[in-house]
Amino acid sequence: MYTYYHNAGSTTSQERDPLYNLERELKIRGFSPQTVKSYLLYNKLFLQFSKKSPKLITNEDIRQYLLFLKDKNRSSSTLNVVLNALKFYYRQLLKRRFFFDIKSAKKTNYLPTILSKEEIERMLLKTTNPKHNFLISLMYSAGLRVSETIKIRMRDFDLDRRMIMVRQGKGQKDRCTLLSEKLILVLKKQLLLKKPVDYLFTGAGGNGHLTTMSAEKIVKKAAESADISKKVSCHSLRHSFATHLLESGTSIRYIQELLGHKRLETTQIYTKVANNNLKNIKSPLDN
Repeated sequence: MYTYYHNAGSTTSQERDPLYNLERELKIRGFSPQTVKSYLLYNKLFLQFSKKSPKLITNEDIRQYLLFLKDKNRSSSTLNVVLNALKFYYRQLLKRRFFFDIKSAKKTNYLPTILSKEEIERMLLKTTNPKHNFLISLMYSAGLRVSETIKIRMRDFDLDRRMIMVRQGKGQKDRCTLLSEKLILVLKKQLLLKKPVDYLFTGAGGNGHLTTMSAEKIVKKAAESADISKKVSCHSLRHSFATHLLESGTSIRYIQELLGHKRLETTQIYTKVANNNLKNIKSPLDN
């Protein structure tokens, strides 16, 4: 339990730890563990910055903190998560109303990093560890988030229908995505060795599931071994999955469902990087 400021006369748990009720409320409302963790962290850091009790926080304190983060070159998306974390605590729990004139930061739109099919083939060729190779193959072939991949259990595979059930993905929603035929043989062997509730990718010592950091290291190492100069992450495989489907003529609506995007606008970013929109256009230098 954290303590961010001290009131010598207080004895209740809430006064000893101003974020005690925040953590409890987030869990009661069913927020994901990652959201709970980030909301607690950003509120903790804000209280350390302000050196005030939550009851004494003002609009100006919020503005100064956001300006401080901006000066530290924090991204617009990070600033918006911070603002949402503070709004939830001060509006929902403390019933403060001074956030109405603080607007969210304008989101910076970056094009996603896309790997070509040849680059992905090189990554797989250079990844000789079977577990690591399968991890990369699964993320790319199914368009999974890294958080979804590491938590996949054996029971989530439907080999007959060639489908994967993604349970409680982002936004705590279930969905189905594709299972590549090339992965079925390996999965059949794993199903003989593991129980339905077992994780496909176990952590160190066979306990729990693989960590996000470990998965990112595996993908980064594969990209480096394949002499890929792009900034590659696990999410690059998901981006590539969507882009390659779009380039092959798959409806963007289907891609939206496979990715688990709530809004079509989120999926439409891939129309800006799909090659089929540009390949028939000639540069004036080539005419």
